[in-house]
Amino acid sequence: MSKSLVIRKDGALDLLSLGALVHRLDTGVIPFRKATECRIHVSGGEFNVAANLADCFRLRTGIASAMVDYPIGDLIAERVRAMGVQPFYKHFVHDGVTGPNMAAVYSDRGHGMRAPVVFYNRSNEAAARLKPGDFDWKKIFSGGVRWFHSGGIFAALSETTAEVVIEAMQAAKAAGAVVSFDLNYREKLWSISGGAARAVQVLDRIVKNVDVLVGNEEDLQKGLGIAGPEVAAKSKLDSSAFFGMIDRAVAKHPQIKVVATTLREVHSTNRHSWSAVAWIGGKTYTAPVTDLDVFDRVGGGDGFASGFFYGLLAGESPEEAVKLGWAHGALLTTFPGDTTMATLEQVRAFAKGGGARIQR
Repeated sequence: MSKSLVIRKDGALDLLSLGALVHRLDTGVIPFRKATECRIHVSGGEFNVAANLADCFRLRTGIASAMVDYPIGDLIAERVRAMGVQPFYKHFVHDGVTGPNMAAVYSDRGHGMRAPVVFYNRSNEAAARLKPGDFDWKKIFSGGVRWFHSGGIFAALSETTAEVVIEAMQAAKAAGAVVSFDLNYREKLWSISGGAARAVQVLDRIVKNVDVLVGNEEDLQKGLGIAGPEVAAKSKLDSSAFFGMIDRAVAKHPQIKVVATTLREVHSTNRHSWSAVAWIGGKTYTAPVTDLDVFDRVGGGDGFASGFFYGLLAGESPEEAVKLGWAHGALLTTFPGDTTMATLEQVRAFAKGGGARIQR
């Protein structure tokens, strides 16, 4: 089976994501239980990738998701438009008592030795009600889509969301799109919808359709049921354990052409060491290690994925694609919120070794 990734040159959309839209209430350095005010960020792993690619990398992207017709939904929809992402919504009416709701994430950023705290309210979430047949994939893909992306958090929301992912992936493959998936294994979510055994069963069915897989060592072990390496990594920045699992992942899913992840060593809440690695067509690539002064760590992994996907979509070399993902993920941690405020020029400059000298 060919290990080269074939990306179509044109299409109405460069990337289409499928996933849940959420809003994050961020109290900054103040713990949530002591907060008197917060900032609202619109997020969702799949949306973050589409938003980053549209806003920073100037690509044409879309998001297929659930939308509830009430003021919180209006706020989220406004942010989707502002980031330049084309929406494809399944609309739901909010009844004021039982929902459905747009999911909420609550967070503080921590500081120094105090870690960030993040918790959720996904009760009666509209996205969990999505089921096969809710989207007209033939119409959505009719103008051409170069890349399709989804993730494990959305797949874990309910028994039907994983089926929507598979339905969309099959339509994407039929339309000639590259298919990517971020494993994003979340034990708490899977424990509600069948536990670890169901997670492996469901994710195995999904990954059979995937060309590009994003996931760290833990994601591969718990999400795909792949045995861990015999030798433990020396540090969080040691890529040997991750690369040691690739052969097992590809043996189980031989159609996979790319596997990638970030590497992060947390020294304190605001000081991280950061790198990234990828296996592309049988060869391995590693980004440099840099020290980050972190403002808000949420979304850094999605920042890497979007920059990495951009590099591949733009026809960059594998080495450059990994560095673009690494650079964008690093920059994203310097901004508040889950989505990018970087420019393509900043990303390229950082990927080439640019520093923090003032720009005049």
